[in-house]
Amino acid sequence: MAETPVPHHMTAEEFRRHGRAAVDWIADYWGRVESLPVRSQVQPGWVREQLPPAPPYVGEPFDAVLADLDTIVVPGLTHWQHPGFFAYFPTSTSGPAVLAELLASGLGVQGMLWQTSPACTELEQHVLDWLAAMLALPEKFTFAGTGGGVIQDTASSAILVALVAALHRISDGQVAREGIERGRYAVYTSTQTNSALEKGVRISGLGASSIRFIETRSDLSMDPDALRAVMKKDVAQGIVPVMVMATVGTTSTGAVDPVESIGRICRESEVWLHVDAAYAGVAAMCPEFRWIHQGVAAYADSYSTNPHKWMLTAFDCDACYVADRESLVGALSVLPEFLRNPATDSGAVVDYRDWQVPLGRRFRALKLWAVIRCYGVEGLRTHLRHSVALAQRFAAWVGADERFELMAPHPLSLVCFRLRGADEINRRLLEALNASGRVYLSHTVIHGAFTLRLAIGGTATRLEHVAAAWDQISRLAAVCG
Repeated sequence: MAETPVPHHMTAEEFRRHGRAAVDWIADYWGRVESLPVRSQVQPGWVREQLPPAPPYVGEPFDAVLADLDTIVVPGLTHWQHPGFFAYFPTSTSGPAVLAELLASGLGVQGMLWQTSPACTELEQHVLDWLAAMLALPEKFTFAGTGGGVIQDTASSAILVALVAALHRISDGQVAREGIERGRYAVYTSTQTNSALEKGVRISGLGASSIRFIETRSDLSMDPDALRAVMKKDVAQGIVPVMVMATVGTTSTGAVDPVESIGRICRESEVWLHVDAAYAGVAAMCPEFRWIHQGVAAYADSYSTNPHKWMLTAFDCDACYVADRESLVGALSVLPEFLRNPATDSGAVVDYRDWQVPLGRRFRALKLWAVIRCYGVEGLRTHLRHSVALAQRFAAWVGADERFELMAPHPLSLVCFRLRGADEINRRLLEALNASGRVYLSHTVIHGAFTLRLAIGGTATRLEHVAAAWDQISRLAAVCG
């Protein structure tokens, strides 16, 4: 019998050498990222043009991969870790998070069941209980209560699983068994909400027509009176309200919905309340910002926030909490024979495969654990307060310049502003800023007006970077206006 060729794998010594080189490359990248243009300057298709049409037949050395990072990958990047990145919301990473990602990849475990790696499951349970306490969330969201936390990839997945759990509860399991009756259910949220809810209702089978977009008040938060009126109208027509999604820190403006008032309406009708705090939720780690969670303890059935946005934890990491884990597990649990095991059958363990859409899952808890341990509550609060202080300084500069106007409240780290005048001059200003390579901002539309957004929270962003951004905005405004 012919001997089967043995594949060549990187040896321990080779891995050690290349690993050091990779860590050095990352450290050097962080050191030089400020010198790079924030937004990628390449044209569509440029990156693919640099790549060979076919994969190598014979393996190449890892050194070649590192070399191509500089010549092919970096030019095609928009640098989210650049201190001048102020677009969208930050995805701030940090040394502890990156090193923990490396450890998780090296361990290579698959945490679908408690049995497949007990540490993967129990560390996640514990660190999410830690985070709940850090954010002053209620006990019902911990494993000491009736619920618990799970790390999803993003807030979009948290919204989806909350919706599925809400459907399971309102239908007493009928949806899981028989599917969704067309036109029977409705979901409610603000006109300012994250687009992920619409995607979630499509995936769930409810369809986009089931969403009711509720008008907002002058501060761009959901109007509870409008919500009550729309829900009342639906009920009169035989439509069942299944879930309301309140937002703590909307993507567009950072608006905070009145969770307490919304929650009372939900409680009256036994409607599931999901609180999406993807961006702003971690701010509640600071006692002075805990007002953003008013009503969460009393009324929320589920809640999520993204440590990968503003809490120095490398993407992807969403902390998703439910008050009633039985509704979530009941909606998502499917147990084929090949997954059965004594630990699961005992009911004494958590199998996180029942808390998410996919079966498999990575060891994401390791990076959240590392960040909390290495920064501590005090260090994380310092980072959050630093970002808020910078945003308030920037807002003060804008407010003092009569050429500009502030377009929305800015209690945290997002400032929405524009040049007084036509939308076109603001579009020109935004494009001039982003084309400069020194800063990167994004935009929204507020009360019908094209508006610039400056979101602070990056790991490396300091006062000098915000001051430089304002200086450039001020100078370009004279040209664009």
